Amino acid sequence: MVCGMAPVLTSPLVSTQWLADHLGADDLVVLDASVHTAGTGFGTRWSPARDAYEQHGHIPGARYADLVHDFSAPDTDLPFTRPGAEQFELAARTLGVTNESTVVVYDDDIGEWSARLWWIFRAFGFDSVAVLDGGFVKWRDEGRPVRVGALTSRADEPTAQQAFLAGEERPLWADRARVERAVDGTQPAALVLATDESTLGDDHAPLVPGTIPISVGRIVDQESNALRRPAVLADMFAPVLDADEIVTYCGVGSAACVDALALTILGHDRVQVYDGSLADWWRREPETIAS
Repeated sequence: MVCGMAPVLTSPLVSTQWLADHLGADDLVVLDASVHTAGTGFGTRWSPARDAYEQHGHIPGARYADLVHDFSAPDTDLPFTRPGAEQFELAARTLGVTNESTVVVYDDDIGEWSARLWWIFRAFGFDSVAVLDGGFVKWRDEGRPVRVGALTSRADEPTAQQAFLAGEERPLWADRARVERAVDGTQPAALVLATDESTLGDDHAPLVPGTIPISVGRIVDQESNALRRPAVLADMFAPVLDADEIVTYCGVGSAACVDALALTILGHDRVQVYDGSLADWWRREPETIAS
């Protein structure tokens, strides 16, 4: 455990060793963004993983970030719609995040939820945020310390009463109109599907025309649960790396953020995530989708 100034990030990813070396540092905030899913395709359901965080353990000092409720817009007809600035500020502030914080996010799966929260932070102009490469799976498998039980909110501690203000929202999100312009060629962009099509169910509507599939299952190493090396990622994303703009999507806009993370690591700076993804795209009439 170390104390001192907030650690400085040099990459969108940090290793488990980096995090172990910096746990306890002043202004370091570690967030568990895990979400658990059940079902496939249109029958998929999502629930916060707070119980698993408390009962099965988490990285020492980590706080649970609820992507299902706190970091998604309320009262929408699509899951995981990105929050507005006011809601984002409140959710981050409640977790003890200030504008001076360094934030590291992880989850207990292959990284789609931590990447989603990382993308939300970046979209609101907060760059001192990184994803734990390999997440809780790699941390636990390496035999690193794990804590069980709930932690009190930092907002209850007198030292954490600093304000947190979001920056101006960056153009890191695509809507359906933007995707349609990519499809008809009026505003070209490479369209990347980040989820394995088998997870979408056996009887689903057509994908977005012109899609190039580069699934998270391919870019995450199955043994380490970490992203593959940049040279391997570059080979996998070779079909789209030369595109001026890239839009990633998946079922609801979570796995798409892992592809966006990989593209950011590779240096592509014009990537957008289709917020709502296929859950939004498939709301059109089938004959319109197929045309």
